[in-house]
Amino acid sequence: MKIMHTGDWHIGKIVNQRHMTTDQEYILEALVKLMESEKPDVLVVTGDIYDRAVPPVEAVELLDKVLSKILLDLNIPIVMIAGNHDSPDRLGFGSELLRDKGLYIAGRFTKDIRKVILNDEYGPVNFYLIPYAPPAVVREVLSCSGVCDHDTAMQFIIAAIRENWNPEERNIIVTHGFVRGIEELEMSESEKPLSVSLAVGGADYVDIKHFDGFTYTALGHLHGPQQAGCPRVRYAGSLLKYSFSEAKQQKSATLAQIGKDGEVIVECKTFLPLRDMRRIKGTLKDLLDPRVYQDTNVEDYLHVTLTDEGELIEPMSKLRTVYPNVLSLDIEVKERQVGESKTAAGQGYKHKSKLELFGDFYADMTGQEFSEEKAAIVAKTIGMVETEDRGG
Repeated sequence: MKIMHTGDWHIGKIVNQRHMTTDQEYILEALVKLMESEKPDVLVVTGDIYDRAVPPVEAVELLDKVLSKILLDLNIPIVMIAGNHDSPDRLGFGSELLRDKGLYIAGRFTKDIRKVILNDEYGPVNFYLIPYAPPAVVREVLSCSGVCDHDTAMQFIIAAIRENWNPEERNIIVTHGFVRGIEELEMSESEKPLSVSLAVGGADYVDIKHFDGFTYTALGHLHGPQQAGCPRVRYAGSLLKYSFSEAKQQKSATLAQIGKDGEVIVECKTFLPLRDMRRIKGTLKDLLDPRVYQDTNVEDYLHVTLTDEGELIEPMSKLRTVYPNVLSLDIEVKERQVGESKTAAGQGYKHKSKLELFGDFYADMTGQEFSEEKAAIVAKTIGMVETEDRGG
């Protein structure tokens, strides 16, 4: 069976006051074209379909358009769960009515873990849908006092699945959260923490050992495509970059082919976005030089680091005349060694000229050489001020 595994669509996302709907429509159309070419047996979407619980109208319309193309035009079934950004009830509304069309949605976590059975030439493939739910919800639904964090919640959920499963069949977990083995996971700034516990001991994490014996585990939540300890447990990642911490990531969909005996072959199918999200660095003059940007897409979303010395007048406005989608800007501050002050607080200042004092101050504050060219400019300025003071 050929599975197209994606996640974290975040439809309706706003990044630095920029609506991403046009970019999302472009990349979702690219996903549809990829599926038309690859002809997978099923599309798996592992949560965070929308970016927030109450999505804007445009986001709902886009999702409806994409799902209709996949279900009705391509006749490919879809398995989908809610993530921590989604409203379980809104996402799951009408799921029973849509099941006959091939759309299987698990919105709210329930005691009876939803099992979707799809068949290929070798027999059934069982998909167990585990939508995101806080530990307190899992504890209440399962009536299990032993649930105290995400890890123990998953432990009891998987135990419930194992009570009725056939380990000789091909069994797939579809879920959303922090899952890891011994490897460090690549994380990004746009991933919303599941709880404050992440900062105080890692209680958000789920141990990979819970998925031992399953053919494949399709994960959502982390935006970088990566395995979570072994090739059979994978994050597909988001289809688009949603923060500059993701600038170096290559976005993709994961194509997982499940063989007769449960062997898994994984391939990442990369996407080219309408606009990339990049970091650029240099002086304002250099970045506005056509020779610098002529071979790049100036429409990309950019974080700019300027390396200029001294004050700049409206750098953002000037940058946007060339790069209309600059989202953020900072000025590089060069590190300097902390040592004895060479300014008026230092020894011998009474015997130094104004120019020497300024030169010491400049070198101390910037960590750079006070060159002859700079000294000439400052000397001229000092001379003009002194002439004015003398009434000249």
